[in-house]
Amino acid sequence: MSGVQGSLSKLKKKHFRVKHQKVKLFRANEPILSVLMWGVNHTINELSHVTIPVMLLPDDFRAYSKLKVDNHLFNKENMPSHFKIKEYCPLVFRNLRERFGIDDLDFKESMTRSQPVVMDNPGKSGAKFYHSYDRLFVIKTLTSEEVERMHSFLKHYHPYIVERHGKTLLPQYLGMYRLTVDGVELYMVAMRNVFSNHLATHRKFDLKGSTVDREASDREREKDLPTFKDNDFVKEGTKIYIGEEAKEKLLETLTADVGFLTKLHLMDYSLLLGIHDCTRFEAEGYEPEDIEGINEEEDDSEGGGAAGERIPWGTTPPDSPLPLYRETSLQYDGAIVPELDIYAIPSSENAPVKEIYFLALIDVLTHYGVKKQAAKAAKTVKYGANVDGISTCDPEQYGKRFIEFLSKAIE
Repeated sequence: MSGVQGSLSKLKKKHFRVKHQKVKLFRANEPILSVLMWGVNHTINELSHVTIPVMLLPDDFRAYSKLKVDNHLFNKENMPSHFKIKEYCPLVFRNLRERFGIDDLDFKESMTRSQPVVMDNPGKSGAKFYHSYDRLFVIKTLTSEEVERMHSFLKHYHPYIVERHGKTLLPQYLGMYRLTVDGVELYMVAMRNVFSNHLATHRKFDLKGSTVDREASDREREKDLPTFKDNDFVKEGTKIYIGEEAKEKLLETLTADVGFLTKLHLMDYSLLLGIHDCTRFEAEGYEPEDIEGINEEEDDSEGGGAAGERIPWGTTPPDSPLPLYRETSLQYDGAIVPELDIYAIPSSENAPVKEIYFLALIDVLTHYGVKKQAAKAAKTVKYGANVDGISTCDPEQYGKRFIEFLSKAIE
């Protein structure tokens, strides 16, 4: 026994050197972005140890993970010393990422490898927008009221995404966070970017199917890429030339999405439309080899055609409910549309222009409540009760008019 005690006392006297884990740095111009990058890295790593449930439970829609960091060793130039992270509904968002075909490690890489880049503020809401360094994802700031709305929306949104097998033009919500730095709280939501990270957007529209007060301001027109509106779209004679088959599929998806929003009494949403002009792209010095590398890693993928395979312009891949939902990269006569450009639809073979359209629904969380009803009354007084183009109207009327406008806009 005494021998054992002797060996124990020797052990106690031994000095063990503690190995400090190398800290990954998240450098950003704004402390809040450093914290966002740190938070996404941490929460994705934590989730990798969690067993995937067979089905989500009501509690998962109320769940959150919280972390408080007090670290005096942090170099304040890289990270604040004190901050808090809260991720909302972690399992729900992980399940959504999976259903939208986004791998968690890829998502983490896009969000943390380099700092998100601030975008021109495209809306009147005062929200700030960023895109991930590789332009695959958009991060939008939210108000606390919008976070509440997102919570109640998620309970309906998730089952709808499951029912539609992820085939929707609704925003693809991928994660929602509260970040606290120096006592200031900021809420953020991550979404998939509608526009391509490889193909330039030459023109951009925000369409509501409304004609009253729906044109780009002079200030907006001065921007490098202005956001035009319904009256500008009609006045220019712009059309979405995708052909009958693609139009039918697109309208089927839009009608289902609008029906879902109407049921929830949501309105004031828009169709965000980006147009890539292939002719202009080629005229500006486009060389096919400039973007051939996009497809190099996709050679073994399965789906609607081998990666980089040349198929006729405007062809819909087999078994695809919409041209925009495909499994692989497709090359449309000199314009490679990467696999990740899920919102891309090429103009039809017989179209008068050669374009690629990127389109999705945005701003879907406005509830038709007291404020909207008051706004409708005010506009009715200003423009008259018989004006059909007022954007503020009840959800059913809004949805019907929205679909009718787009039906005429697509050829």
